[in-house]
Amino acid sequence: MTDTKTPPREGSLEAPTRHPVDWRSPDFTDEAALHAELERVFDICHGCRRCFSLCHSFPTLFDAVDESETGELDSVPKAAYWEVVEHCYLCDMCYMTKCPYVPPHEWNVDFPHLMLRAKVKHFEDGHAKRRDKILTATDAIGALAGIPVVTQVVNAVNSSAFGRKLLKTTLGVADDAPLPKYHTKSARGRLADKIGRREAAADPVGRTKGRVVIFSTCYGNRNMPGVVEDLNVVFEHNGIATALPARERCCGMPKLELGDLKAVERFKNDNIDELYGWARDGWDITAPIPSCVLMFKQELPLLFPEDDKVQAVAEAFFDPFEYLMLRHREGKLNTDFEHSLGTVSYQVPCHLRVQNLGLKTRDLLELIPDTKVTPIERCSGHDGTYAVKQECSQIAKKIGRPVARQVDAAKAQHFTSDCPMAAEHIAGIAQDAEPTHPLQLLRRSYGI
Repeated sequence: MTDTKTPPREGSLEAPTRHPVDWRSPDFTDEAALHAELERVFDICHGCRRCFSLCHSFPTLFDAVDESETGELDSVPKAAYWEVVEHCYLCDMCYMTKCPYVPPHEWNVDFPHLMLRAKVKHFEDGHAKRRDKILTATDAIGALAGIPVVTQVVNAVNSSAFGRKLLKTTLGVADDAPLPKYHTKSARGRLADKIGRREAAADPVGRTKGRVVIFSTCYGNRNMPGVVEDLNVVFEHNGIATALPARERCCGMPKLELGDLKAVERFKNDNIDELYGWARDGWDITAPIPSCVLMFKQELPLLFPEDDKVQAVAEAFFDPFEYLMLRHREGKLNTDFEHSLGTVSYQVPCHLRVQNLGLKTRDLLELIPDTKVTPIERCSGHDGTYAVKQECSQIAKKIGRPVARQVDAAKAQHFTSDCPMAAEHIAGIAQDAEPTHPLQLLRRSYGI
C-alpha cells in the first residue's frame, strides 16, 4: 500500500496532464494488475478525502474503509471495490477540480480512468446488466422510437403510471426518473436541406473558420430536435454557414460509461471518417450536448492517440457558446438583441466544466441587456443513465438536491443548463423550475 502519512511532496501546482488510455494492453484488464492499482489509488483517496462531496463513489469508499475491521483499506472486502466503480459516472470532476495527485504528480492518480478500466473489465467479463446495455444503445432506441406509431406508444408508456411500473419491473428503470420524449420528425429530418452541403463560403476569424457542421447527437436528433434548430438559427443569424454531416452515429459516451470500448471504437470508425472530411475541407464542428463535445475533444483522442483523424476532428470541435464567444472576441458576434432575459439561474454541467472553457454560456447571455446570469457549478447527479437506474435514482436526487435548492432560492425568471438531461433532472427535484436550453434563450433574445 502507498504510505499516505508521508507524501513525497505536496499536491502538484502544475496543470493536470492526461495520459492516453492504454486499453489494448493485456495488463489493462488483467485482474491482479487491476486490483493492485485499485488498492493503490483507493488508499491514496482514503488518506486524502478531498473528494467526499463530489459523487457517491467517494462516500461509498470512505464508508467501506471506516466500517472495516482495521479502519484501513486492507480489511475492506473486494466486493466493495465494485460498488465504488458502479457509482462513478466518469464526470472527471475529481480529476479536474479536486485531486492534488493527478499527473504530473509522481503518484499519478487518474481516478476516472481507473474506474473506466474497472468498467471495461466488468463488461468484458460479462457482468453488464441487460438494462444497461439497452439504455446505452441510444442509436437503436432512437431509430426505433422515431417510427411514427412507435413514437406514440413509447411516449405513452413513458408517461403513464402503468408504463413506468412495467419499465421498473422489467428493466429496473426508476418509476419517478425523468425520461425523454421522442419525436417522429428528427432534427436531421427538419434540417434535411443542410445534409452534406459543403459549398458554403467560409468567414474565418481568429481560431474559427466561420462555417460549422452540426453534429446533432442522439439526444438532439430524436429527443430535443428544437435545440438543434435553435443552434442552426442562432449560428446563421451570426453569419455562420451551417451544414449537417451526411451520416452520424452515437458519439460513444454511453458505451464508454458502460465499459464497452469495442462499441466506442465502432462508433468512432463511423463518425470520424465523415467528420474528418469536413475538418479537412475547412469546416469547424459543434454539437448541442456537452457530453458529446467532450467525447470528441477529449475522450476519443485519449483512447485513440495514434489516430491522426481523431486528433484533427478534436481540434475542429467547439462548444457552441465557446465558438460564438471566440467570434465575439473578434467583433463578429451579432449583439442586436431585441429582448432581455432578466434573471437566469444556470447549472453548469460537469462535462462542460471539465473542458476548461470558462463560463462561456454565462458570458454570452450576459451580453444581452438587462440580463443577469447566476451560475451553479455543482453536479446535477444525472449522468445520462445513472439517475434512471432504480438502484441509483435516490442517490442521484441527493446529489442534485443542493442544485435544486439554489434554483428555488434564486427565484429567477429562467432556469437553464447546457445539458438538457441535467436540467430535467433538477427540475424534477426543484419546487418550481421549468428548464429552457441556453440556445433557446439566446434565440428568444434575438427575436428570431
